[in-house]
Amino acid sequence: MKKLMTGNEAFAYGSYLHGVRFAAAYPGTPSSEILSNYARYPGIFAEWSPNEKVALDAAIGAAYAGTRAMSSMKHVGMNVAADSLFYAVYTGLKAGLVIICADDPNMHSSQNEQDNRNYAKFAKCPMLEPSDSEEAKQFVGTALDMSEQFDTPVIVRSVTRLSHSSTPVEVTDQEPPPPEEPPVYERDAQKFVMVPANARRRHPVVEERLKQLAEFAESTPINYIESGDSKLGIVSAGVCYHYAREVFPDATFLKLGMVYPLPEKLIHKFAEQVDKIIVVEELDPFLEERLKLMGIEVQGKDIFPMIGEFSPSLIRSSAVQAGLIEAPEALPEIKSNLERPIRPPMLCPGCGHRALFHVLRENGVLVTGDIGCYTLAFAPPLNAMHTTGCMGASIGVAHGINKAGVKDDVAAVLGDSTFLHSGIHPVIDVLYNQGSTTTIISDNNATAMTGFQEHPGTGKTVQDRETKVVDPEKLVRGIGYEKVDICDPYDIDKMEKILQDHLKSEEPSVIIARHPCVLSTREKHTPPEVDPEICINCGVCLDIGCSPLVQEEDHVRIDTLLCNGCGLCVKVCPQEAIIEK
Repeated sequence: MKKLMTGNEAFAYGSYLHGVRFAAAYPGTPSSEILSNYARYPGIFAEWSPNEKVALDAAIGAAYAGTRAMSSMKHVGMNVAADSLFYAVYTGLKAGLVIICADDPNMHSSQNEQDNRNYAKFAKCPMLEPSDSEEAKQFVGTALDMSEQFDTPVIVRSVTRLSHSSTPVEVTDQEPPPPEEPPVYERDAQKFVMVPANARRRHPVVEERLKQLAEFAESTPINYIESGDSKLGIVSAGVCYHYAREVFPDATFLKLGMVYPLPEKLIHKFAEQVDKIIVVEELDPFLEERLKLMGIEVQGKDIFPMIGEFSPSLIRSSAVQAGLIEAPEALPEIKSNLERPIRPPMLCPGCGHRALFHVLRENGVLVTGDIGCYTLAFAPPLNAMHTTGCMGASIGVAHGINKAGVKDDVAAVLGDSTFLHSGIHPVIDVLYNQGSTTTIISDNNATAMTGFQEHPGTGKTVQDRETKVVDPEKLVRGIGYEKVDICDPYDIDKMEKILQDHLKSEEPSVIIARHPCVLSTREKHTPPEVDPEICINCGVCLDIGCSPLVQEEDHVRIDTLLCNGCGLCVKVCPQEAIIEK
């Protein structure tokens, strides 16, 4: 029987089907749904970890203990988990460990466009790349078997288009075998304790393993040649393979399911069968460069762009420009008087972040920001965030700015989940190094940006179990912060008073701006009304950037279908023309 599944659903299903009994992750688009889907299966353990490094360490521990394990993350999450990846490649494991890493070409929801195939080479770790949901399911099993055969973690790479698109997957009613009784933990200090003496002994093992993996790449059925016209050969992997198949239906293909290490003998055999070789790959010329190092003449990034996400139409237009194919016949132009409305991303109506950033902007604060929904506060009309880099960077950046002697009032803003992910160490840094930074934790009780996932501050696990709540107030007070205040940002007068008090203080401080995510709570109140007789159409309310507020010819109107009645516009209207019902 076949079922439509997204790539992320298929990764979860494949993990369960192939005996993974422990999985850990931190949510990050486009990978978030892998763990949330896996967590629904019976007889397993799944967890949202505070960050990707913790998640990978936990998965490594399960694999050390003899349990098949999986950890998933987005591409920048691998940067956080890199330390753990590198040591696990040296130590090896006792059971299979698969790391599913989702890249984000075109940066649909990311701060960079890094190509994580480079991590495979850097860490000397094998990497597989499925091209559709069926392969996503299968390649998890292949990766786990490889992991156990070669005593190494195995990375399976996804991209946004694979993670979020649906294709048919073969499903079975057969349950995976029940887990065996946990074995007695085998203590092996020389293998698992990476002091320099042991690490030096393990490095030759890693290098020998790479040679064995390269031999495996020659024989594995996930690398294969599809015969076609010998005039043109296409090398591709992942979703780009399907795009290229559509554009070059008659070409000979080398379809790579294992992108590191590469099957050199198979590649040379392929090269002998074709007159011209083109590499079709998104982002870096990863495959192209390795083929050139093998002495094979290929073209790739001189035809296709280095930047952004590929599609059949992009590949076709690039191929036409390069003279590889004839231009298709132009389709008749369809004329329409309809204009597609532009909808820039914005904070939801009733979002607590909006009230906070309104106060910050009105007080002229230099805001160092972080990764979360609140990053949207950088955009007009709020214009209230001035730096954003990566998870947890806001506090360290603010600390550096303050120590540089800048005269502006500076505040670091990050969310509750981001604080628990990577904000604890920088607040310690500020305290320890006698900084004066004001840190604002915008606490909406959810990992909202990636889909309202639970985190250690919500009191629930991914498997919907009640658990201890990590209270950020108790945590920062326990570290040593004395100046700590909590406020609902919709009480803008109190919020402003607390903010000014903290900014004037010479000691490091923390403000917890606490307001639940409105999409999570679905809280809705009666929308206010605008009195057109009083409204002078000054536009002050429009500066809070709330989508239900619409400027008409002579007054502002509230779209009651969108408004959730938070009342912020009532508080900011200088004419008192917006009336709360």
